[in-house]
Amino acid sequence: MILSNTEILKCINSGEICINPLKGQDPSSPPFNTSSIDLHLGTEVLTPKQDAPVQMDLRRGGIASFLAQHSEKHIIKDNQPYSLRNGELVLAKTQETVSFPILDGEICYAARVEGRSSLARCGILVHFTAPTIHAGFEGTITLEIINLGAHDFLLIPGMPICQLIIEEVRGNPVDAPNQFKGQTSAAGL
Repeated sequence: MILSNTEILKCINSGEICINPLKGQDPSSPPFNTSSIDLHLGTEVLTPKQDAPVQMDLRRGGIASFLAQHSEKHIIKDNQPYSLRNGELVLAKTQETVSFPILDGEICYAARVEGRSSLARCGILVHFTAPTIHAGFEGTITLEIINLGAHDFLLIPGMPICQLIIEEVRGNPVDAPNQFKGQTSAAGL
């Protein structure tokens, strides 16, 4: 079951889910949509280094190790946005931290991260793979962003960048030791 805007706010206010900072308390206005909530772009963009030929081999230390060695972090500001070129892929974080706690014997929630249609119409794909935010997750959300449009596109911190569709999890999940708990890595995303 997908939660409506009023149910999302109710769950936030009761502590069943957490979105911090929350950019508004009126479910009929931004960041709320009828059945989702917008999240905003944070201040870090991670770009792959272009200076050396590299083949991705995740058998040697995994993705965090690879990104730490072969990426560059950019801090963006309102007056210094990141210009995403045509065909370029970057990683970025949401401004918000989200939490979907597993509460013993209580209803719990999970979510899907989806792009925004206004960005898609510009050729910007946001979080186009692995959209699931599992019950038990806590942290910022790392987004894959690619520009398939004809023009460069400015990534500005605080801009609405994706939407979170929240769903009730039927049954009480067991916390798994392989459950990913947050968005941190040696590369900073």
